Amino acid sequence: MDKTIKLRVRKEIDNGDELKVLKLKGALIAKKYTEIIHIADENDDFYLNSFSSSPAHKKEAEDFILDYISNNNLTDTIALISSSPTSKNVAEILKSQP
Repeated sequence: MDKTIKLRVRKEIDNGDELKVLKLKGALIAKKYTEIIHIADENDDFYLNSFSSSPAHKKEAEDFILDYISNNNLTDTIALISSSPTSKNVAEILKSQP
């Protein structure tokens, strides 16, 4: 059974960030994590992008997305929405604890 991965993407972004987001989506398809990415309005400020990936590739896809966001300074532009925390998210949460 495929697993759904969701991304929250800010609507109002500059051309440079828009190009980076498009490259991320292209890379997800090129790496065969998915064949199609669905885009819907979440609210006035964000789009919700979602795609299905096989259970075997879900963690790999999420790790790729998190690395891409970090490496391209997109933390204010795009966020991974996950139903269960990935190991990277858990590590970041633990680091922020006092």
